[in-house]
Amino acid sequence: MTQQIRNIAIIAHVDHGKTTLVDQMLRQSGTFRENQQVVERVMDSGDLEKEKGITISSKNTAVLWNGTKINIVDTPGHADFGGEVERILKMVNGVILLVDAAEGPLPQTKFVLRKSLDLGYRPIVLINKIDRKDARPDAVLNEIFDLFVSLDAEDDQLDFPVLYAIGIDGIAKEELDDEGEDLVPLFNKIIEHIPAPEQVSEAPFKMLVSSVDWNDYVGRIAIGRVEQGVIKTNQEILLLNRKGDQKAKAKATKLFTFNGLNREPVDEVHAGDIFAIAGYDAVEIGDTLTDSSDPVSIDYYDIDQPTMAMYFRVNNSPFAGREGEYVTSNMIKDRLNKEIRTNVSIHVEQTENPDVFRVSGRGELQLAILTETMRREGYEFAVSRPEVLYRDVDGELHEPFEEVVIDVHTDYSNKVIDNLQKRRGIMTSMVQEGENNRIEFKVPSRGLIGFRGEMLTETRGTGIMHQQFFAYEPFAGEIPGRTRGALISLEQGDVTSYALEGLQDRGQFIVEPGDPVYSGQVVGINNRSDDLVVNVVKKKNLTNHRATQSADAVRISQAKKMSLEQSIEFIDRDELLEVTPKSLRIRKLYLDHNDRKRAEKKKEMV
Repeated sequence: MTQQIRNIAIIAHVDHGKTTLVDQMLRQSGTFRENQQVVERVMDSGDLEKEKGITISSKNTAVLWNGTKINIVDTPGHADFGGEVERILKMVNGVILLVDAAEGPLPQTKFVLRKSLDLGYRPIVLINKIDRKDARPDAVLNEIFDLFVSLDAEDDQLDFPVLYAIGIDGIAKEELDDEGEDLVPLFNKIIEHIPAPEQVSEAPFKMLVSSVDWNDYVGRIAIGRVEQGVIKTNQEILLLNRKGDQKAKAKATKLFTFNGLNREPVDEVHAGDIFAIAGYDAVEIGDTLTDSSDPVSIDYYDIDQPTMAMYFRVNNSPFAGREGEYVTSNMIKDRLNKEIRTNVSIHVEQTENPDVFRVSGRGELQLAILTETMRREGYEFAVSRPEVLYRDVDGELHEPFEEVVIDVHTDYSNKVIDNLQKRRGIMTSMVQEGENNRIEFKVPSRGLIGFRGEMLTETRGTGIMHQQFFAYEPFAGEIPGRTRGALISLEQGDVTSYALEGLQDRGQFIVEPGDPVYSGQVVGINNRSDDLVVNVVKKKNLTNHRATQSADAVRISQAKKMSLEQSIEFIDRDELLEVTPKSLRIRKLYLDHNDRKRAEKKKEMV
């Protein structure tokens, strides 16, 4: 007997309230026991997700509402994790488009909506955070309609239902003036508007693998929607790759369906339902699981390709192996290969050097998240400055461009515009909203490397920036790099207060007294544009003369502490970031001063 099912994805720009809304849907559907203590944003289960307040990987859950099972997928909102969004959309039958009532549609809103419309979905529009003081729901609704039109939506897609919500309070309503007490209008609209999946139970079983997970007890777990037929435990199933070639033939050892936050073991799953299956070690995203009587694969919805790459390499600094548990090239290679099994938008290539791997992704943040995740797992390695991936289009060099939207106070608008224009950005619009300007630009992706930090400095931390891949366009020309050089340590040892005090006028330091450093390590930012080698481990000569109390008092400016993302943005082409579980150190690619000189001469000759 088939069950009434609805499969939905919640799509939105980052920080518009998807995960908070899912929390309330779980609470109001009776998923949690009465008085059960549940953390906020329960779907963001990873440590990095909790710290950064963003969803990095999609999550599956399900609620029961008036006898209908609603499978819900909470998707990432950040552009760099768009690969997660794209493949999840293939697993559902409709979407809820969530838009902030003050910020309106932003670049990622456009990206996820375009993907949904291309698949023929008719979204439910939910305008969230209508309780904000700066909320403008009517204007935002007009902007959403204009966005649908600009994306060539069909007539039936333009006739979208609209709800208004305060997600954090668990309130949704059909009209702004309605009282609003709970999410009942949303649940009802899902059941009424989202089509039920096709439930062809008589055909042979078939599913497309949309996501892959891991469990220490049962190994790799494939997640997807049953396209047709019924699957039962211990049924013999074929695993086919994207080309339709057989990879494995095995029994389905464990089947799970989703209920709230839990995976519940079941004996069978019917067409239309989203489930998880164990028993296939070689399974990858995009593979097909099918009954042996029908060995034909399902077409895989291909995702956009990476636009940026970084080189991950074995750490070869004098401090190598002191802090990390996994340090060899084989360990790093295995970890990167594990990543690409579950993250379809990451590509890994082995270079000519067996210790160096080229890792491509959708943006700086995605690569930084991978770096931070590996670091927390005990890996030690070094990474290069991000570089964009160029393409040859009809003999002409093309590079990736991004759509950039910046909300900034009018006092700082000119500085931001000047900076982006220097980076070959082209302004497409500027709209004043109260004391703020919303500025839209198209900028080469390489021009945005290091821009976020500069923008925050220029706007005194008040500027808000959103970016989204736009298209490959002709090469925009040279872009000026870092304007200040590096202060480089002359020798190995511990940093001394005496040495820093004498060098303070040279620039700003990123190390403190007592920090261990080595020759070739970057210890500060020079006031000038060139690099300068300095001795930060120099000790005060001891004499028989007693110094006055005032002579002993050392005054040192506070060191500039950089996060992982800031460090990646800061490093230049001839530098690396040494990443260990305990430390981040910026260093020159060639640690020896003479080697750096020779490399510079070779570069000039070329």
